[in-house]
Amino acid sequence: MDLHRRSLEVPIGELSFSYARSGGPGGQNVNKRSSKAILRWPVRTSTHLPVAVHQRFLERFAHRLTMDGDLLIASTRFRDRGRNVADCIERLRAMLAEVARAPRPRKPSRPGRAAAEARLAAKHLRSRKKETRAKVFREE
Repeated sequence: MDLHRRSLEVPIGELSFSYARSGGPGGQNVNKRSSKAILRWPVRTSTHLPVAVHQRFLERFAHRLTMDGDLLIASTRFRDRGRNVADCIERLRAMLAEVARAPRPRKPSRPGRAAAEARLAAKHLRSRKKETRAKVFREE
């Protein structure tokens, strides 16, 4: 499976497909045809992705992996098996594209002068408000 980048190739041999009966509309054929496609890819044991991309994929999609480290993608969008297989592959391609580029590191920034002055002014207003609530003691 070519993913538009030479470094992001998952060989089709690593992917396995199984099929099941799909729910939803389909007429009389719905009880006879297995059109639901289920893609299984052993992500943890795959060695065809760059290490950084592989790590980002495992972190980003950890909730989608089985206990064995396999990614399962099921498709029932279409009524025929071939289009559901293509949909599974396209969804895997989108997941890989999502983690292909490393996120830009965040540059720490400091608040500007206006923000600091506004914060101090707000603190002063709160202080004044609370000062007026204080009980006044009179000496007689």
